[in-house]
Amino acid sequence: MTLPAPSAVAELLKPITWFPPMWAFACGAVASGASADGRLWLVAAGVLLAGPLVCATSQAVNDWFDREVDAINEPQRPIPSGRMPGRWGLYVAVAWTLLSLVAAWAIGPWVLAAAALGLALAWAYSAPPLRLKQNGWWGNAACGLCYEGLAWITGAAVMAGGAPSLASLILAALYSAGAHGIMTLNDFKSIGGDTRMGIGSLPVRLGPQRAAQVACWAMAVPQVAVIALLLDWGQPLHAAGVAGLLAAQALMMRRFLAAPVERALWYSGFGVPLFVLGMLVSAFALRAVEQLP
Repeated sequence: MTLPAPSAVAELLKPITWFPPMWAFACGAVASGASADGRLWLVAAGVLLAGPLVCATSQAVNDWFDREVDAINEPQRPIPSGRMPGRWGLYVAVAWTLLSLVAAWAIGPWVLAAAALGLALAWAYSAPPLRLKQNGWWGNAACGLCYEGLAWITGAAVMAGGAPSLASLILAALYSAGAHGIMTLNDFKSIGGDTRMGIGSLPVRLGPQRAAQVACWAMAVPQVAVIALLLDWGQPLHAAGVAGLLAAQALMMRRFLAAPVERALWYSGFGVPLFVLGMLVSAFALRAVEQLP
């Protein structure tokens, strides 16, 4: 049996994609209001779980079940290029799934529940019979929940030692909804292959212009809700910070909407970081609320 090179396995797991869930985990940990004293190993284990394990699993699963599409869109990837021979892509996906569950079980029941749901969604997104990615509405919702909401909840659960607060769950849900727009941006690069393979991403279903509008609204509306919540929680400075970041995004959105296909990657690189920075600002706002006597 021909073994894949370690470099091909690393490329399959896509370390560059691990940042969003690791960031969301950190935001959830901050939002809990708990001190990290005596829990640093749990925090480190949670970050490892969010990025190199659960997120990496989702990447391996997606690449295996998308190998025909990638042969059109990105033939240089490990599986279509042959650098990941035979069924090794599937073997890696299964192995990383099991490793993720073991790590989550070792951390705690809430973390195990969140990880198990995230892994189930990762498989449902890419694998038949559900293959949620064939419908951009459902597929992007699953990705947003995995990458942002469940990672946030995991961070909050690790620090709280149990169930996160209702306020933290609300913020996790809002940023999960906003991540739907981020996932739509990612679909612009594969319009050609998705069209040929019958994958109904939003740029394919709605056309680039309407899909870009949906992405912008999906990102903006939850942030408006976050601003309102921060004001209601008595955190006007944090609310102003998120509002300022949203205003900067709005300016970039105008440029993106003028040429969505050409500028989707540009907006992902410059507008999305402002969205995720707002996550941290709101996490610190909630931390201040949670620490009130």
